[in-house]
This record gives sequence, structure tokens and C-alpha cells, in this order.
Amino acid sequence: MSEQTSQITSPRIGRRRIDPWSVGALAIAVAVLVPILAVVWFALTPTENIWPHLMRTTFPRYLGNTVVLMLSVGALTAMIGTGAAWLVVMYRFPGRDLLQWALLMPLAVPAYVGAYALVDFLEYAGPFQTALRGTFGWETSRDYWFPAIRTREAAILVISASLYPYVYILSRAAFREQSGAAYEVARALGAGPFARFWRVGLPLARPAIAAGVAVVMMETVNDFGTVDYFAVQTLTTGIFSVWLQGGNLGGAAQLATCVLGLIVVLVTLEKISRRKIRVSGSARGQRPVQPVRLAGARAYLATLACALPLLLGFVMPVLVLISHAFDAAQWVAPGLRRALAHTVVVAGVAAILTVLGGVFMVYGVRLSGRRLPRLLMPVTAIGYAAPGAVLGLGILVPLAAFDNFVADTIVWAGFSDPGLLLTGSAVALTLAYVVRFFAIAQGAADAALGRVSPSLPMAARSLGRTAGGTLRAVHMPLMRASVGSALLLVFVDCVKELPATLLLRPFNYDTLATRVHAKASLENIAEAAPAALAIVLVGLCAVTLLARTSR
Repeated sequence: MSEQTSQITSPRIGRRRIDPWSVGALAIAVAVLVPILAVVWFALTPTENIWPHLMRTTFPRYLGNTVVLMLSVGALTAMIGTGAAWLVVMYRFPGRDLLQWALLMPLAVPAYVGAYALVDFLEYAGPFQTALRGTFGWETSRDYWFPAIRTREAAILVISASLYPYVYILSRAAFREQSGAAYEVARALGAGPFARFWRVGLPLARPAIAAGVAVVMMETVNDFGTVDYFAVQTLTTGIFSVWLQGGNLGGAAQLATCVLGLIVVLVTLEKISRRKIRVSGSARGQRPVQPVRLAGARAYLATLACALPLLLGFVMPVLVLISHAFDAAQWVAPGLRRALAHTVVVAGVAAILTVLGGVFMVYGVRLSGRRLPRLLMPVTAIGYAAPGAVLGLGILVPLAAFDNFVADTIVWAGFSDPGLLLTGSAVALTLAYVVRFFAIAQGAADAALGRVSPSLPMAARSLGRTAGGTLRAVHMPLMRASVGSALLLVFVDCVKELPATLLLRPFNYDTLATRVHAKASLENIAEAAPAALAIVLVGLCAVTLLARTSR
């Protein structure tokens, strides 16, 4: 942050003893960090230490499956996302103009929805194997061999098909920003297509690819619905098992701390890899890359290579869901209407609070210019890296303790027991969403405020505007597009979030995500399809916005 952009108030105001903007920013930072610190505290002070037992029994399996999933999904998404980005930037082939935007659409389909659709399509009673038996005259499963569907490898494939757009969009932007002159020089020196990719394009785009893969691997660690459906035991499923089934909070917190440790390692490695790379562009306007037109079989192979991940990550799941959603009775089922209402209310409130908190914190830090809030602001982004199961653990127990304290105080004062005020409501769920996705709102607000010329708020302050008045009159009109985008992205992520919702939702309080998980876990895809399609439609809104902003 530059000195120019951080000083948007007069020195006289900056010297005030009690700065409400600075205090508010600190309060928001504390609220975001408390769940993470609570998990670490529970792990260090367990009531019953079962860590030795976990180390001897399930922990190696949890850790092994988690690491294999992370590395496999990271490698596969790197190949798919980078390869597709290279093709759509560097070449022209049939369907390229449509595919370069359609390749983002799997982001609208949560991985757990893709898992349910894949199993329904490929299982023994599904349409694919049924068509095989009808075509070749096979009668039972003993007449032919078909690979097992619910395996770790299938989970890797489904998660990769859902998450590769994170790598694709960053890689595509990196390739588009490179100079066309570098490739022309490489071509003049005799470098073929693969050599130009390996020696010129890939090294220059490696920071962007590493950032995308890091996000993918963090999302893989966070996944619960997919691995649970495929019966793959990971650290995230272990948290649910040890806490909800084993009743051991300390053991679950210790597993959650291991998950946080993996996330910290991922973020650190990604930062180190970017720090070691220095890429400088020419001071003059550089020539953009000119796509080369492919002809013949190579053109159609490029189309097929880009279409395959789209078919697996979006087209196939959506078609399977649509095939199960023709029953009109399911669309008017009371359970679906309640889940939709709960989702809209909780996700909407969480999105508004998250964006308001992000704007307040960034503006407060820039306004005060003090060291402590400025140091804490980047740390608050850790919530996005923390899996939902970890946040659920760190939020539920402190809130329950607070509820019990309030109830005991009210009873001591002679009134009736009010019960659980926060834990028994959607407040805990809303707080989890705010903490989980605060980094999105904070990043959008920071970028938007950075684009506002410092002279504008200074002029407003010199004309007698207060700090809050300057924010409303000067900054917010200029930040409207960024704030709106952040609001939509946070809302969509709240709609899709599953692990934290399963842990923190009140009794008999379903959202679209939990309804899909509950129905699909009972192999009832027909009743899960409407809710799943609603999630996909909401996700498509965010994908459309993302496609427009990345042009």
C-alpha cells in the first residue's frame, strides 16, 4: 500500500486518540481470526487426548488420502487448465470463440453435485451400463467388466473437472498478456509449437499457474461432499467422524489443526515460488499474441481437447440432473421451498455483512494509517483458506459457551432459561459464511479503493465532509461495480458451501446444499435434482459475471 493511497484524511484527524475506524477494523479482524485461534486452542488443550490413538489408527489414512487428492487434483487441473488456456489463446479452431468462455462453466457446478451425477450415470443401473448391456446382449455384471465408480480415482476426476477453471482463467490471462514478439523470435529460431510452449509460454505464466493450483488444492482440502460420497477418508471427513460420531472435540481440533498446517504450507510454497520469479515487460506498448489458425485434424483435436473437460465438468452433470427433474411434484415440494428460502436469507444476509465489513475494514485501515490494523488486514484473508469444517469447529464451540454464559446469567437474575440464543439459530451459520468468504470482499474493496484518486476524498474533506460522508459520497459511487461483484460472488459461494453448513445449521434447518447432500446420500437423485439445479443456476450468474470481467 502506497503512502499516497493510505493517507485519505488530514493529519489532524489521524492524530485523534480514539479512532472509531481503526477500532472497528480491529474488531472485524478479531472476529474473523477468533474461530481459527479457537481451533488451535482446542487442539492444544484437549479434555481427552486421543492423538496417540489417531496416530496409530486412522490419521495415516486420513493424511495419505488428503495428500494424494491434493497432489493429483493439483497436477490434473494444472494440465487441463494450462493446456486449454494455451490452445484458446494461441490458436484458432472450430468453436474456439464459444469454448473460451464455456470452459468457465464448471465453476457453477459444485464438485459434490458432479459426483452424484457421475455415479448416477455410470453405475450398474445407470443409463451408460444399461445401454452397454442392451447393445451387446449382456444380462448381468458377470458378463462384462466395468471399473468401480466410487473410488479415490473417481473423486480425483470429479474434483478436477469442477476446479480446473481456477487454473484456466489465470493461465489464459497470463498467456494473453505476454508479448507476441517473444513467440515470433522463438519461431524464427526454429522452435516448434511444443518448444514455444515449454520454453517461452510456460515459464512466463508459471506464477499465475502456481496461484491457480494453490487455490485448487485448498478447495480440494475443503471438499467434504465428494469424498464422503465416494467413501474416501480424508482429514475433513475425519473431523466429522471424530467430533460428531466419536464425540471428541479435542481430537477433531487436532485434525483441523493439521488441515490448517497443510493450508499454510500451500500458501507459503505458492508465495515462495512467485517471489523467485521476476518477469518484466517492455516499457513500450508490446504486440499482443496473434492466434494461429489450425487446419485439418489438428483443428478438431484442439476442439475436442477443450470440449472434454467442459463435457465432464458441466454438460454431463447438468443433463443428468435435468433428466431427473422432470417430475413437477419435486419442484413444489415443501422441503425444497423451505431450503430455498433458508438459502436466500442466510446467504443474502451473510453476503451483505461480509461486503460491508470488508469495505469498512479496508477504508478504516487506509483512513487511520496505523500499523496494527494494517498488519492484521492481510491475516484476515486466512478464513478463505480455512476449510468449512475447520471454521465450523472454531465457531460452534465458542458460540455455545457464550450462549451458556448468557443463559446462566439470565437464570441467576431470576428469569426463565432462554435456551441457546445464537447456536440454536442461523447466526452461527451466517458468521461462518462471513469468516469463510471475508477475503473476497476485502480484496474487492481494497482493489476498488486503490483505484480512487486520493485528491477526490481530500477535496471532500476540505469541503467539510466527514470520513463516513466521504465514503458514501465519493468512494461508494466509484466502487459500485466492484462491491456489486463481490456481493454476488460471496452470495454464490455461500449457496454452495457444504461442510460448514452441515456442522452449524440449526436442527431441521435445510439449505439447498444440505438438501442435495441428504437426498443424494440416500441415493434419491430425483429429489436432489431440483435443489442441485437451483445451485447450478445461481453459480451460472457468478460465472457470467466472471466471464464479463475477464474479457
